[in-house]
Amino acid sequence: QVQLVESGGGLVQAGGSLRLSCAASARTFSSLAMGWFRQAPGKEREFVARISRNSIYTYYADSVKGRFTISRDNAKNTVYLQMNSLKPEDTAVYYCAADPDYYRLESGLSRDWGQGTQVTVSS
Repeated sequence: QVQLVESGGGLVQAGGSLRLSCAASARTFSSLAMGWFRQAPGKEREFVARISRNSIYTYYADSVKGRFTISRDNAKNTVYLQMNSLKPEDTAVYYCAADPDYYRLESGLSRDWGQGTQVTVSS
């Protein structure tokens, strides 16, 4: 099982930026696809972005495309989510997930999840 720890959340004004990090415990990090999800109050968890093991492939939800960038550093066992042009509707708890299957990440059925980090965007 992979342990994932998110960090970097906080309070930011609309139009601002934040960079989230997710550190993984697995020595096999480079063999895992990684993803970001979010859950706003009263809403279901939704997919945000995913990245393949070697960073060749990335994919974003339409709601964040062009504003968010997912990246990873396999030497540091860390995946990032750079969030720019933030909007109040981006307010949510953000979670990272790990999965050996890149395409399964979007389903939300991955086994390994972090505890989440709160992002609040004020208007």
